[in-house]
Amino acid sequence: MDRPRDWLGARATILLPVLVAVLSFVTGVVNISAVTIGGPLAEFVPRSIQRTAGFTGALTGFTLLVSVVGLRRRLRIAWYMTVVLLPVAAVQGLVQSSAVSLPLVVLSLVSLPTMLLNRRRFDRPIDLSTAQLAAGAALLGSLMYGTAGSYALRDEFTNLSTATDAFYYTLVTASTVGYGDVTPQSQQAKLFGMSVVVLGTASFAIALGSLLGPAIEKRLSEALGNMTDAQLDLLENHVLVLGHGDLTEPIIEELTGAIEFVVITSDTETATQLQQRDIAVLTADPSDEDPLQRAGIEDAVAVVAATNNDAQDALAILTAKTLNPEVNIVAAATDRENIEKLRRAGANTVISPAVLGGHLIVQSALGREGMENIADHLLDVRDEDDADI
Repeated sequence: MDRPRDWLGARATILLPVLVAVLSFVTGVVNISAVTIGGPLAEFVPRSIQRTAGFTGALTGFTLLVSVVGLRRRLRIAWYMTVVLLPVAAVQGLVQSSAVSLPLVVLSLVSLPTMLLNRRRFDRPIDLSTAQLAAGAALLGSLMYGTAGSYALRDEFTNLSTATDAFYYTLVTASTVGYGDVTPQSQQAKLFGMSVVVLGTASFAIALGSLLGPAIEKRLSEALGNMTDAQLDLLENHVLVLGHGDLTEPIIEELTGAIEFVVITSDTETATQLQQRDIAVLTADPSDEDPLQRAGIEDAVAVVAATNNDAQDALAILTAKTLNPEVNIVAAATDRENIEKLRRAGANTVISPAVLGGHLIVQSALGREGMENIADHLLDVRDEDDADI
Protein backbone atom coordinates (compact mmCIF):
# COMPACT_ATOMS: atom_id res chain seq x y z
CA MET A 1 0.00 0.00 0.00
CA ASP A 2 2.54 2.57 -1.13
CA ARG A 3 0.16 4.57 -3.27
CA PRO A 4 -1.99 7.35 -1.81
CA ARG A 5 -5.13 5.97 -3.41
CA ASP A 6 -4.62 2.68 -1.60
CA TRP A 7 -5.51 4.45 1.64
CA LEU A 8 -8.69 5.85 0.10
CA GLY A 9 -9.63 3.01 -2.25
CA ALA A 10 -12.20 0.23 -2.27
CA ARG A 11 -10.95 -1.45 0.88
CA ALA A 12 -11.14 1.76 2.87
CA THR A 13 -14.77 2.27 1.82
CA ILE A 14 -15.52 -1.19 3.20
CA LEU A 15 -13.36 -1.20 6.33
CA LEU A 16 -14.29 2.24 7.68
CA PRO A 17 -18.08 1.70 7.67
CA VAL A 18 -17.54 -1.68 9.34
CA LEU A 19 -15.59 0.00 12.14
CA VAL A 20 -18.26 2.69 12.46
CA ALA A 21 -20.96 -0.01 12.62
CA VAL A 22 -19.15 -1.88 15.38
CA LEU A 23 -18.53 1.32 17.36
CA SER A 24 -22.13 2.42 16.92
CA PHE A 25 -23.41 -0.90 18.23
CA VAL A 26 -20.97 -1.06 21.15
CA THR A 27 -21.55 2.53 22.27
CA GLY A 28 -25.29 2.03 21.91
CA VAL A 29 -25.22 -1.01 24.19
CA VAL A 30 -23.08 0.86 26.73
CA ASN A 31 -25.40 3.85 26.81
CA ILE A 32 -28.65 1.91 27.20
CA SER A 33 -27.17 -0.10 30.05
CA ALA A 34 -26.94 0.99 33.66
CA VAL A 35 -23.32 2.01 33.15
CA THR A 36 -22.86 5.76 32.84
CA ILE A 37 -19.62 7.10 31.41
CA GLY A 38 -19.79 10.87 31.43
CA GLY A 39 -18.74 12.84 28.37
CA PRO A 40 -18.36 16.55 27.61
CA LEU A 41 -22.08 16.98 26.80
CA ALA A 42 -23.47 14.63 29.44
CA GLU A 43 -24.77 17.42 31.69
CA PHE A 44 -26.71 19.02 28.83
CA VAL A 45 -28.47 15.89 27.53
CA PRO A 46 -31.09 14.11 29.65
CA ARG A 47 -30.33 10.51 30.49
CA SER A 48 -33.54 9.30 28.82
CA ILE A 49 -32.50 10.89 25.52
CA GLN A 50 -29.04 9.37 25.83
CA ARG A 51 -30.56 5.90 26.21
CA THR A 52 -32.90 6.48 23.30
CA ALA A 53 -29.93 7.53 21.17
CA GLY A 54 -28.09 4.44 22.36
CA PHE A 55 -30.95 2.19 21.27
CA THR A 56 -31.21 3.83 17.84
CA GLY A 57 -27.40 3.82 17.59
CA ALA A 58 -27.33 0.05 17.98
CA LEU A 59 -29.91 -0.22 15.19
CA THR A 60 -27.83 2.15 13.04
CA GLY A 61 -24.78 -0.05 13.56
CA PHE A 62 -26.69 -3.11 12.42
CA THR A 63 -28.08 -1.26 9.39
CA LEU A 64 -24.58 -0.10 8.48
CA LEU A 65 -23.39 -3.70 8.46
CA VAL A 66 -26.21 -4.53 6.05
CA SER A 67 -25.19 -1.63 3.80
CA VAL A 68 -21.57 -2.87 3.84
CA VAL A 69 -22.79 -6.11 2.26
CA GLY A 70 -24.18 -3.99 -0.57
CA LEU A 71 -20.94 -2.00 -0.78
CA ARG A 72 -19.02 -5.21 -1.37
CA ARG A 73 -21.21 -5.72 -4.42
CA ARG A 74 -20.70 -2.09 -5.47
CA LEU A 75 -24.41 -1.30 -5.27
CA ARG A 76 -25.29 2.38 -5.66
CA ILE A 77 -28.17 2.12 -3.19
CA ALA A 78 -25.76 0.79 -0.54
CA TRP A 79 -23.51 3.81 -1.13
CA TYR A 80 -26.45 6.16 -0.58
CA MET A 81 -27.45 4.29 2.58
CA THR A 82 -23.92 4.52 3.97
CA VAL A 83 -23.56 8.21 3.15
CA VAL A 84 -26.81 8.89 5.03
CA LEU A 85 -26.06 6.61 7.99
CA LEU A 86 -22.55 7.91 8.70
CA PRO A 87 -23.74 11.43 9.70
CA VAL A 88 -26.62 9.82 11.60
CA ALA A 89 -24.12 7.73 13.57
CA ALA A 90 -22.06 10.86 14.32
CA VAL A 91 -25.13 12.73 15.59
CA GLN A 92 -26.18 9.78 17.72
CA GLY A 93 -22.67 9.68 19.17
CA LEU A 94 -22.94 13.34 20.14
CA VAL A 95 -26.38 12.87 21.69
CA GLN A 96 -25.23 9.85 23.69
CA SER A 97 -22.70 12.22 25.26
CA SER A 98 -20.35 9.65 26.71
CA ALA A 99 -16.61 9.25 26.53
CA VAL A 100 -16.94 5.98 24.62
CA SER A 101 -19.01 7.67 21.90
CA LEU A 102 -16.31 10.20 20.94
CA PRO A 103 -14.38 7.72 18.73
CA LEU A 104 -17.66 6.97 16.96
CA VAL A 105 -18.17 10.65 16.14
CA VAL A 106 -14.61 11.08 14.86
CA LEU A 107 -14.54 7.91 12.77
CA SER A 108 -17.97 8.62 11.26
CA LEU A 109 -16.84 12.06 10.10
CA VAL A 110 -13.54 10.69 8.77
CA SER A 111 -15.30 7.93 6.84
CA LEU A 112 -17.67 10.27 5.00
CA PRO A 113 -15.04 11.94 2.71
CA THR A 114 -13.69 8.52 1.78
CA MET A 115 -17.16 7.41 0.70
CA LEU A 116 -17.64 10.59 -1.34
CA LEU A 117 -14.27 10.22 -3.08
CA ASN A 118 -15.10 6.67 -4.15
CA ARG A 119 -18.61 7.36 -5.38
CA ARG A 120 -17.80 6.27 -8.94
CA ARG A 121 -16.91 2.76 -7.78
CA PHE A 122 -20.47 2.07 -6.66
CA ASP A 123 -22.38 2.20 -9.91
CA ARG A 124 -24.32 -1.06 -9.96
CA PRO A 125 -28.11 -1.02 -9.70
CA ILE A 126 -29.71 -3.45 -7.31
CA ASP A 127 -30.38 -6.68 -9.16
CA LEU A 128 -32.90 -8.85 -7.34
CA SER A 129 -34.04 -12.16 -8.72
CA THR A 130 -37.71 -13.02 -9.09
CA ALA A 131 -37.45 -15.33 -6.08
CA GLN A 132 -35.95 -12.57 -3.92
CA LEU A 133 -38.61 -10.08 -4.98
CA ALA A 134 -41.32 -12.63 -4.25
CA ALA A 135 -39.79 -13.39 -0.85
CA GLY A 136 -39.66 -9.72 0.07
CA ALA A 137 -43.21 -9.13 -1.10
CA ALA A 138 -44.46 -12.17 0.83
CA LEU A 139 -42.74 -11.06 4.03
CA LEU A 140 -43.95 -7.48 3.74
CA GLY A 141 -47.46 -8.57 2.83
CA SER A 142 -47.75 -10.98 5.74
CA LEU A 143 -46.55 -8.33 8.21
CA MET A 144 -49.00 -5.77 6.84
CA TYR A 145 -51.83 -8.33 6.96
CA GLY A 146 -51.04 -9.29 10.53
CA THR A 147 -50.66 -5.72 11.75
CA ALA A 148 -53.84 -4.43 10.10
CA GLY A 149 -55.90 -7.46 11.12
CA SER A 150 -54.78 -7.58 14.74
CA TYR A 151 -55.33 -3.84 15.12
CA ALA A 152 -58.84 -4.17 13.67
CA LEU A 153 -59.52 -6.98 16.18
CA ARG A 154 -57.73 -5.24 19.06
CA ASP A 155 -60.77 -5.49 21.35
CA GLU A 156 -60.58 -9.29 21.06
CA PHE A 157 -56.92 -9.45 22.20
CA THR A 158 -55.37 -8.91 25.58
CA ASN A 159 -52.73 -6.15 25.90
CA LEU A 160 -53.27 -4.91 22.35
CA SER A 161 -54.50 -1.38 21.88
CA THR A 162 -52.17 0.49 19.51
CA ALA A 163 -50.72 -0.04 16.04
CA THR A 164 -47.34 -0.65 17.67
CA ASP A 165 -48.87 -3.42 19.77
CA ALA A 166 -50.38 -4.89 16.60
CA PHE A 167 -47.05 -4.90 14.76
CA TYR A 168 -45.32 -6.32 17.84
CA TYR A 169 -47.84 -9.17 18.03
CA THR A 170 -47.48 -9.89 14.31
CA LEU A 171 -43.69 -9.93 14.47
CA VAL A 172 -43.37 -12.23 17.49
CA THR A 173 -46.06 -14.54 16.12
CA ALA A 174 -44.71 -14.77 12.56
CA SER A 175 -41.15 -15.29 13.78
CA THR A 176 -42.40 -18.08 16.13
CA VAL A 177 -41.03 -16.28 19.20
CA GLY A 178 -44.47 -16.01 20.81
CA TYR A 179 -43.91 -14.32 24.17
CA GLY A 180 -47.54 -14.93 25.14
CA ASP A 181 -48.14 -11.43 26.51
CA VAL A 182 -50.65 -10.70 23.72
CA THR A 183 -53.23 -13.45 23.28
CA PRO A 184 -56.49 -13.82 21.32
CA GLN A 185 -59.67 -14.09 23.40
CA SER A 186 -62.38 -14.85 20.83
CA GLN A 187 -62.78 -17.58 18.23
CA GLN A 188 -62.41 -15.05 15.45
CA ALA A 189 -59.19 -13.70 16.97
CA LYS A 190 -57.82 -17.24 17.38
CA LEU A 191 -58.55 -18.07 13.75
CA PHE A 192 -56.85 -14.87 12.70
CA GLY A 193 -53.85 -15.68 14.90
CA MET A 194 -53.57 -19.10 13.24
CA SER A 195 -53.53 -17.47 9.80
CA VAL A 196 -50.76 -15.12 10.95
CA VAL A 197 -48.72 -18.12 12.12
CA VAL A 198 -49.09 -19.92 8.80
CA LEU A 199 -48.51 -16.92 6.53
CA GLY A 200 -45.83 -15.36 8.70
CA THR A 201 -43.68 -18.44 9.23
CA ALA A 202 -43.95 -19.33 5.53
CA SER A 203 -42.86 -15.84 4.44
CA PHE A 204 -39.99 -15.83 6.95
CA ALA A 205 -38.85 -19.22 5.66
CA ILE A 206 -38.96 -18.04 2.04
CA ALA A 207 -37.05 -14.87 2.90
CA LEU A 208 -34.44 -16.86 4.81
CA GLY A 209 -33.99 -19.16 1.84
CA SER A 210 -33.42 -16.25 -0.50
CA LEU A 211 -30.79 -14.88 1.87
CA LEU A 212 -29.01 -18.22 2.21
CA GLY A 213 -28.93 -18.65 -1.57
CA PRO A 214 -25.95 -16.31 -2.12
CA ALA A 215 -24.01 -18.04 0.67
CA ILE A 216 -24.62 -21.43 -0.93
CA GLU A 217 -23.60 -19.99 -4.29
CA LYS A 218 -20.36 -18.76 -2.73
CA ARG A 219 -19.58 -22.25 -1.41
CA LEU A 220 -20.26 -23.77 -4.81
CA SER A 221 -18.07 -21.18 -6.50
CA GLU A 222 -15.20 -21.95 -4.15
CA ALA A 223 -15.67 -25.70 -4.66
CA LEU A 224 -15.50 -25.21 -8.42
CA GLY A 225 -12.40 -23.07 -8.14
CA ASN A 226 -13.90 -19.66 -8.75
CA MET A 227 -13.89 -16.27 -7.07
CA THR A 228 -17.17 -14.73 -5.98
CA ASP A 229 -18.42 -11.38 -7.27
CA ALA A 230 -17.82 -9.82 -3.84
CA GLN A 231 -14.16 -10.87 -3.93
CA LEU A 232 -13.73 -9.63 -7.49
CA ASP A 233 -15.29 -6.26 -6.69
CA LEU A 234 -12.58 -5.48 -4.12
CA LEU A 235 -9.66 -5.99 -6.48
CA GLU A 236 -7.43 -2.99 -7.21
CA ASN A 237 -3.73 -2.45 -7.99
CA HIS A 238 -3.43 -6.14 -8.81
CA VAL A 239 -1.94 -8.31 -11.54
CA LEU A 240 -3.94 -10.40 -13.98
CA VAL A 241 -2.37 -13.68 -15.09
CA LEU A 242 -4.07 -14.72 -18.33
CA GLY A 243 -4.12 -18.46 -18.83
CA HIS A 244 -2.15 -21.20 -17.13
CA GLY A 245 0.66 -23.40 -18.36
CA ASP A 246 4.14 -24.65 -17.49
CA LEU A 247 5.54 -21.13 -17.71
CA THR A 248 2.85 -19.79 -15.38
CA GLU A 249 3.84 -21.71 -12.25
CA PRO A 250 7.15 -19.85 -11.65
CA ILE A 251 5.30 -16.59 -12.23
CA ILE A 252 2.69 -17.51 -9.60
CA GLU A 253 5.46 -18.38 -7.13
CA GLU A 254 7.08 -14.98 -7.68
CA LEU A 255 3.80 -13.08 -7.36
CA THR A 256 2.68 -14.89 -4.20
CA GLY A 257 3.27 -12.62 -1.26
CA ALA A 258 4.55 -9.79 -3.43
CA ILE A 259 1.29 -8.40 -4.84
CA GLU A 260 -2.35 -9.37 -5.18
CA PHE A 261 -3.06 -11.28 -8.38
CA VAL A 262 -5.76 -13.29 -10.13
CA VAL A 263 -5.32 -16.20 -12.51
CA ILE A 264 -7.89 -16.46 -15.30
CA THR A 265 -8.05 -19.90 -16.87
CA SER A 266 -10.72 -21.90 -18.68
CA ASP A 267 -9.41 -25.21 -17.31
CA THR A 268 -11.76 -26.10 -14.43
CA GLU A 269 -9.43 -28.77 -13.04
CA THR A 270 -6.52 -26.34 -12.91
CA ALA A 271 -8.78 -23.68 -11.38
CA THR A 272 -9.85 -26.07 -8.62
CA GLN A 273 -6.23 -26.96 -7.84
CA LEU A 274 -5.25 -23.30 -7.68
CA GLN A 275 -8.20 -22.53 -5.41
CA GLN A 276 -7.10 -25.32 -3.06
CA ARG A 277 -3.73 -23.56 -2.85
CA ASP A 278 -5.50 -20.33 -1.80
CA ILE A 279 -4.72 -18.69 -5.14
CA ALA A 280 -7.32 -16.29 -6.50
CA VAL A 281 -8.68 -17.74 -9.71
CA LEU A 282 -11.49 -17.05 -12.16
CA THR A 283 -12.67 -19.92 -14.33
CA ALA A 284 -13.25 -18.33 -17.73
CA ASP A 285 -11.69 -17.79 -21.14
CA PRO A 286 -8.94 -15.15 -20.69
CA SER A 287 -9.51 -13.90 -24.24
CA ASP A 288 -13.13 -12.90 -23.49
CA GLU A 289 -13.97 -9.37 -22.40
CA ASP A 290 -16.45 -10.23 -19.63
CA PRO A 291 -14.05 -12.16 -17.32
CA LEU A 292 -11.37 -9.49 -17.71
CA GLN A 293 -13.88 -6.80 -16.74
CA ARG A 294 -15.08 -8.88 -13.78
CA ALA A 295 -11.46 -9.29 -12.67
CA GLY A 296 -11.06 -5.48 -12.65
CA ILE A 297 -8.68 -4.95 -15.53
CA GLU A 298 -9.41 -1.21 -15.37
CA ASP A 299 -7.78 -1.15 -11.90
CA ALA A 300 -4.97 -3.63 -12.64
CA VAL A 301 -1.33 -2.50 -12.63
CA ALA A 302 -0.11 -5.24 -14.95
CA VAL A 303 -1.16 -8.17 -17.11
CA VAL A 304 0.94 -11.29 -17.63
CA ALA A 305 0.35 -13.79 -20.43
CA ALA A 306 2.69 -16.78 -20.23
CA THR A 307 1.17 -20.06 -21.32
CA ASN A 308 2.57 -22.54 -23.83
CA ASN A 309 0.18 -21.32 -26.51
CA ASP A 310 1.36 -18.09 -28.16
CA ALA A 311 -1.80 -17.82 -30.27
CA GLN A 312 -4.02 -17.97 -27.20
CA ASP A 313 -1.79 -15.47 -25.41
CA ALA A 314 -2.03 -13.09 -28.37
CA LEU A 315 -5.84 -13.15 -28.25
CA ALA A 316 -5.84 -12.56 -24.49
CA ILE A 317 -3.35 -9.68 -24.85
CA LEU A 318 -5.40 -8.09 -27.62
CA THR A 319 -8.53 -8.20 -25.45
CA ALA A 320 -6.71 -6.80 -22.41
CA LYS A 321 -5.19 -3.95 -24.43
CA THR A 322 -8.59 -3.08 -25.86
CA LEU A 323 -10.18 -2.88 -22.42
CA ASN A 324 -7.31 -0.96 -20.77
CA PRO A 325 -4.82 0.62 -23.20
CA GLU A 326 -2.75 2.00 -20.29
CA VAL A 327 -2.10 -1.30 -18.51
CA ASN A 328 1.41 -2.76 -18.64
CA ILE A 329 1.30 -6.12 -20.46
CA VAL A 330 4.15 -8.61 -20.24
CA ALA A 331 4.16 -11.75 -22.38
CA ALA A 332 6.32 -14.85 -22.65
CA ALA A 333 6.90 -16.15 -26.17
CA THR A 334 7.28 -19.89 -26.53
CA ASP A 335 8.50 -19.60 -30.13
CA ARG A 336 11.04 -16.98 -31.14
CA GLU A 337 9.18 -16.02 -34.32
CA ASN A 338 6.13 -15.00 -32.26
CA ILE A 339 7.91 -12.27 -30.30
CA GLU A 340 6.98 -9.50 -32.75
CA LYS A 341 3.47 -10.89 -33.14
CA LEU A 342 2.87 -10.62 -29.40
CA ARG A 343 4.19 -7.06 -29.44
CA ARG A 344 1.83 -6.17 -32.27
CA ALA A 345 -1.02 -7.72 -30.28
CA GLY A 346 -0.37 -5.15 -27.54
CA ALA A 347 2.32 -6.53 -25.22
CA ASN A 348 4.63 -3.84 -23.83
CA THR A 349 7.35 -6.36 -23.04
CA VAL A 350 7.92 -9.78 -24.62
CA ILE A 351 10.40 -12.22 -23.14
CA SER A 352 11.29 -15.57 -24.65
CA PRO A 353 12.49 -17.94 -21.91
CA ALA A 354 13.76 -20.39 -24.54
CA VAL A 355 15.82 -17.73 -26.34
CA LEU A 356 17.12 -16.30 -23.07
CA GLY A 357 18.04 -19.72 -21.70
CA GLY A 358 19.60 -20.80 -24.98
CA HIS A 359 21.73 -17.65 -25.10
CA LEU A 360 23.08 -18.21 -21.59
CA ILE A 361 23.83 -21.88 -22.28
CA VAL A 362 25.69 -21.16 -25.55
CA GLN A 363 27.70 -18.31 -24.05
CA SER A 364 28.70 -20.54 -21.14
CA ALA A 365 29.64 -23.38 -23.52
CA LEU A 366 31.86 -21.02 -25.53
CA GLY A 367 33.85 -20.25 -22.42
CA ARG A 368 32.36 -16.94 -21.42
CA GLU A 369 32.48 -16.73 -17.64
CA GLY A 370 29.75 -15.44 -15.39
CA MET A 371 26.77 -16.90 -17.23
CA GLU A 372 25.74 -18.95 -14.21
CA ASN A 373 26.06 -15.88 -12.00
CA ILE A 374 23.82 -13.96 -14.38
CA ALA A 375 21.21 -16.73 -14.23
CA ASP A 376 21.43 -16.84 -10.44
CA HIS A 377 21.07 -13.07 -10.27
CA LEU A 378 17.97 -13.18 -12.44
CA LEU A 379 16.46 -15.87 -10.24
CA ASP A 380 17.65 -14.11 -7.07
CA VAL A 381 19.25 -17.37 -5.90
CA ARG A 382 22.40 -17.57 -3.82
CA ASP A 383 24.89 -20.41 -4.11
CA GLU A 384 24.87 -22.89 -1.26
CA ASP A 385 28.53 -22.15 -0.57
CA ASP A 386 27.73 -18.44 -0.09
CA ALA A 387 24.87 -19.35 2.24
CA ASP A 388 27.20 -21.35 4.47
CA ILE A 389 29.64 -18.48 4.91
